[in-house]
Amino acid sequence: MKLKVLGSSGAEFGRYNLPAFLLDSCLLLDAGTIGLSIKDAEQWKIRSILITHTHLDHIKGIPFFADNLHMRHKKSGVTIISIPHVLKALKNNLLNDILWPDFTRIPDTKNPILKLKTITPGQSFRVCGHKVVAYGVNHSVPAVGYIIEDVDGKRLLYTGDTGPTDSIWRAADRLDCVVMEVSFPNRMEEVAIKTGHLTARLIVKELQKMESLPKKILITHQKPLYLKQIHKEIGALRIKNIRIVRDGETYEI
Repeated sequence: MKLKVLGSSGAEFGRYNLPAFLLDSCLLLDAGTIGLSIKDAEQWKIRSILITHTHLDHIKGIPFFADNLHMRHKKSGVTIISIPHVLKALKNNLLNDILWPDFTRIPDTKNPILKLKTITPGQSFRVCGHKVVAYGVNHSVPAVGYIIEDVDGKRLLYTGDTGPTDSIWRAADRLDCVVMEVSFPNRMEEVAIKTGHLTARLIVKELQKMESLPKKILITHQKPLYLKQIHKEIGALRIKNIRIVRDGETYEI
């Protein structure tokens, strides 16, 4: 597995990009940023997008990406995959011919730029040669995280946005990597829990729900205004193999 960080910020601020991770060139995990982070040749290789939830910072790149594909006359559409709540919101509130053209019907309904695929949490499916299972997480809107396994048995957990949660950790065995969020500093724990997010102190309790820690623990989604404090608090945890990711980095898993 090769994971490229297109964006990893909990807010669009200065040079920080919104969340999006490119897995093995063809599978995108969330889509806060696409065209601003990779060249056109890399965009054309993307075949599917796993969306965790409906918040704008995780879907913002989709409409502009669709427009890029259309302008380049790409015949192979891209499939957006998520739970029913997410896909319904995308169709009704974004790709609705009001805020943005409905690229699920462009250039026509038989060969659209964007295809929507509904999934059910707990049921496995295959995409880009990977086995994927979605699990519900605890956020302010319906949301899922994903456990992804490649043909070599490498396993990645991407939580998306979540506060303290349970079901996804019960399934998180034999992991090689976890990508999890820390949005706020410890002093804002009450705000984090209320909005469905985590702090450095809270992730310790989440990681304790696993039988064994993965080889890589990658931290994402920090609010830029609190970045220095979050870095300090993550470092103070003294957890082996933990790292705060940066936009543009690539990780071998």
